[in-house]
Amino acid sequence: MARRSILQEGRSYTFSEYFKLAVDPEDLLREFGFALGKAQLNLARFEGEMDWRSLQAQIEENLTYVDLTSETARREILIAPLLLRLCRIAQSKLKIEYPIHVDERLKGSLDYYIQSQQGAQSNFLVIEAKQADLTKGFTQLAVELIALDQWTESDSPILCGAVTTGDIWKFGILDRASKTITQDLNLYRVPTDLEVLMQMLVGLLGEAAAVGTAV
Repeated sequence: MARRSILQEGRSYTFSEYFKLAVDPEDLLREFGFALGKAQLNLARFEGEMDWRSLQAQIEENLTYVDLTSETARREILIAPLLLRLCRIAQSKLKIEYPIHVDERLKGSLDYYIQSQQGAQSNFLVIEAKQADLTKGFTQLAVELIALDQWTESDSPILCGAVTTGDIWKFGILDRASKTITQDLNLYRVPTDLEVLMQMLVGLLGEAAAVGTAV
């Protein structure tokens, strides 16, 4: 018996709608020709010097004055300061609510989109902010990585992304050759794991981007 399609033929879907779908992530990604795996990812880390302590102090001070009761609060207090510092270190531009359109099933706005200045071989980083549900947030992130796989002109064999609630981060990678998306089993917390998290984020954007600008 033929497997029933999850996505309705002829219907248009935006990225945010995939977060709302009550479907199995593996079945959904299979609709796009991708497999889903889970593993402890060994992501590259930047080993140079960077001033992450001042960022940690800033975030900790902010948390004493603001209750994180909304997604807006988490974005402005936790996510924005971290990403702005990341872009300053990696000399990259931060694009917010960045629209892309591949087809009627792969379109919408990326919450945050950062491209390394390394050129066509660079990795890409997508960060989709979700207030509470990392599981559904990762499903949306996976679909966005699939869209980037078709949309970008990068020759990089791997596309990287992360889903975050602001205080919790989870990574994922898309292997373009095997058409597999792997979800990291590890979680990183802010501000507790901030040093490791920043090392990984800078590493994903390319260590060369940070040489001489690790501030």
